[in-house]
Amino acid sequence: MIEDVIAAGVAENREARYLRLVSEHERAIRRMASSYERDAARREDLVQDIWLALWQALPGFRGDSSERTFVFRIAHNRGVSHIQHWRRRRTEALDDAEPVPHAAPDPEDALSARQRGEQLRLAVTRLPLGLRQVIVLVLEGLSYREIGEVLGISENNVAVRVARARVALTRELGPSGDRS
Repeated sequence: MIEDVIAAGVAENREARYLRLVSEHERAIRRMASSYERDAARREDLVQDIWLALWQALPGFRGDSSERTFVFRIAHNRGVSHIQHWRRRRTEALDDAEPVPHAAPDPEDALSARQRGEQLRLAVTRLPLGLRQVIVLVLEGLSYREIGEVLGISENNVAVRVARARVALTRELGPSGDRS
């Protein structure tokens, strides 16, 4: 009887923790998924796969990293699996994605920010996967150490990839960030 009460408490804690993680990271995970998949329907499938993988992995989380790193690691792994799945089917993994919305008080500023965001998003999708992965995580605010944990690479490797991604993006967008 006491075991049933403990099991129910663990299940409730798992559910509450899961819902909190989804709430805290939903927008970031959706942005991250869009870096792996541009097709809206397949991107939504990927997001759902990420949430399912998080639910399944949550009991095994031992606290070796932050919860944020844990969530991004799961998203990264599912994103890579997703790309491999669609490559095997000889289907283009990246089509046109919807722009990421930006909040701005002025309509002109909002339009300008949306255009800059769209230019950046398109430039990022044209990067090789290894560079795209690190730059998306940088844009999500992860530290080099956290990115290394998510991708399973060293901090130095992260720094090299970030530098290469910035050079490639600057080359494509120009030093001011506007596409020339």
